[in-house]
Amino acid sequence: MLDAIGVATTEDLFRDIPTELRQRATLDLPPGLGEMELRARVESLARNNFASYERCFVGAGAYAHFIPSVVDHILQRAEFYSAYTPYQPEVSQGTLQATYEFQTLVAMLFGMEVANASMYDGASASAEAVLMALRLRPTRHRILVARSLHPQYREVIRTYLEGSSYSLEEIPFAADGATDISYLTSRLGEDVAAAVFGYPNFFGVIEDLGALVTEVRRCGALAITATAEPLALGILRPPGEFGVDIAVGEGQSLGMPLSYGGPGVGLFATRLEFVRNMPGRLVGETIDSAGRRAFVLTLATREQHIRRERATSNICTNHGLMALAFTVHLSLLGKQGFRELATLNFTRAHKVAEELERRGWRRVFARPFFHEFVVAHPDLHARYQSALAKQLLPGVPLRRWYPELEDALLLCVTETPSAEATQALLDALAPRTG
Repeated sequence: MLDAIGVATTEDLFRDIPTELRQRATLDLPPGLGEMELRARVESLARNNFASYERCFVGAGAYAHFIPSVVDHILQRAEFYSAYTPYQPEVSQGTLQATYEFQTLVAMLFGMEVANASMYDGASASAEAVLMALRLRPTRHRILVARSLHPQYREVIRTYLEGSSYSLEEIPFAADGATDISYLTSRLGEDVAAAVFGYPNFFGVIEDLGALVTEVRRCGALAITATAEPLALGILRPPGEFGVDIAVGEGQSLGMPLSYGGPGVGLFATRLEFVRNMPGRLVGETIDSAGRRAFVLTLATREQHIRRERATSNICTNHGLMALAFTVHLSLLGKQGFRELATLNFTRAHKVAEELERRGWRRVFARPFFHEFVVAHPDLHARYQSALAKQLLPGVPLRRWYPELEDALLLCVTETPSAEATQALLDALAPRTG
């Protein structure tokens, strides 16, 4: 390669960079290791990990749940693991069918008529839902977003609209942690394209979705919900039953580990009448020339497939492998298992919340919650540090996003923490006296 380039040494490739800079740029790397030695080294580092799922009480949009081994087994099958975009249906039936099943499950989960082949994550799905609403209401320019929506979802929506002629306004939450309906009503008008709410919201609070949707649709705007924890829909009524126009969410909690924050998979569903304005792609079922069941890309409304001016999104692909993980996990649970797992999460979280209240913590919001709730204590910092010192992940302090909740902690309880870890958390956050 050096001969072809016409230089004598590798150093000659970088001769235009001053010598003093090259000397400072050397990498202090240890000698190479064989596979056995490398595996032993990595395993020793892994044993130093801060905490396992069994000691994790963090939620805030990413949730630790038990993932059956069969999920990973199916994901690693070569026909799925190495698959790319199914442009040629005759050789992509497996991928297309898996995507079709994913869409079906998402539509059922949200109680909507149609779902797409997935988005990047819940945040981008929320932002794409806002852009879709603006396409559907082209004469309107205002978007209302509940302040109780996930802060990172709000940030992504704001980024998508930055520099445009559209305005974004946040609707405050009331004393009970739910969206302030009176304030919302006062801000609605014929220039509002859509309003976005969390279901449940970032505080774990279950919004009065029926009342919110009624007010939003009264002025002709679209109602959008974002569900960061789809397991909650195992016991909550789906958003579609309340008349929601676009329902989006994050599918990470079903089939995907936390993995330091990603990847996830965006869920996106809407009404059939809006399907041609839906971002991403849609797989449909048909029959081939021999009358056999077959699957094809029915809609792919992006620049690569149609005229640019008619494209509905710059989303370039879907998270196919993560969508498959979601599909396999949800299929393994089934309707009954899904409800039972949701009920277990609900019950465990409420027991912890009740015990913390008995030990002197204050429940900040009185409205019903699923498996995530906000508690406060004047000595929050010291007690939080005490839990960390015991190798527990005790939740998320809210002052980062909500300065008025200075002494508040967002805490999540799923099925994964052991009884011993749960007791250790209670003793760290609320030690018994006397």
